[in-house]
Amino acid sequence: MFVHQIGVVSEVDGITCRDVSLVAAALQKQVMRDFAPIWSLPALVSGFGELEDIPIGYWPVIIREDIGFAGAAGIHLDVDGQPFALVQASNSWALTASHEVLEMLADPFGNRLIAGNSIKPGQGRVEYLVEVCDPSEAAEFGYTSNGILVSDFYTPNYFDPIGAPGVRYSFTGAITKPRQVLRGGYLSWHNPVDNHWWQSKWFSGPKPKFVDLGVFDSGVESLRTEIDRRTFRKETASGLPARHKTLVAARAAEKMVACSTTIKAESWRSQIAAIRKRFK
Repeated sequence: MFVHQIGVVSEVDGITCRDVSLVAAALQKQVMRDFAPIWSLPALVSGFGELEDIPIGYWPVIIREDIGFAGAAGIHLDVDGQPFALVQASNSWALTASHEVLEMLADPFGNRLIAGNSIKPGQGRVEYLVEVCDPSEAAEFGYTSNGILVSDFYTPNYFDPIGAPGVRYSFTGAITKPRQVLRGGYLSWHNPVDNHWWQSKWFSGPKPKFVDLGVFDSGVESLRTEIDRRTFRKETASGLPARHKTLVAARAAEKMVACSTTIKAESWRSQIAAIRKRFK
């Protein structure tokens, strides 16, 4: 089985190599334990100290102070047509990195479409862009891996024509029916009849709104890149507030994990000392 390789690196002074290593380990667990069994897309996620350390053949995920456009992280294609992701540094950069890693695996080149009936009444058959984290991307629908907040993601059943009892539509179960958009999320699709791109977007108000994004130029880098450029997300631009309840809960879980790992490390050091003393 072919296994993709992803390298996470920080180019931000405040996000250390240790931080990157801890998040990469959490993403590795999420990918292999949660994502790969559902999507059949295994990957190895590793943390690196510098961009120059990432071996050829890895897809880089790069954390930066300024990724070049406000309100969206995103996956791009390099000069060789290979994907790489940019992540805006923030309080919740690990959540964003999880989002980008999973979407990179599900659709490396940002152009994968799945046909289905439109959720917009009267529109007929359309083509949905595969972005596995977007409909439930809000932090409140995430969960922790190794005590680090990571993103929920939808399953292949998300595009089923009708709902059915007992079917899992997202990993956490937050999405309860096909093509549902939760508060803070969105879903994008192409209408072949008029060539327009549309979104169901729930960033404010009591329910999702339909937004006409118009016709995309034929020279766009990828469909996902263009969608990201047109979709402003405040949380991606500035991160979650430090007192956001989901982030506070995740930090509490992270501290609990750190306490356990510190005690375990002390136990290993004691055992090593005992072994060294025995063989002196």
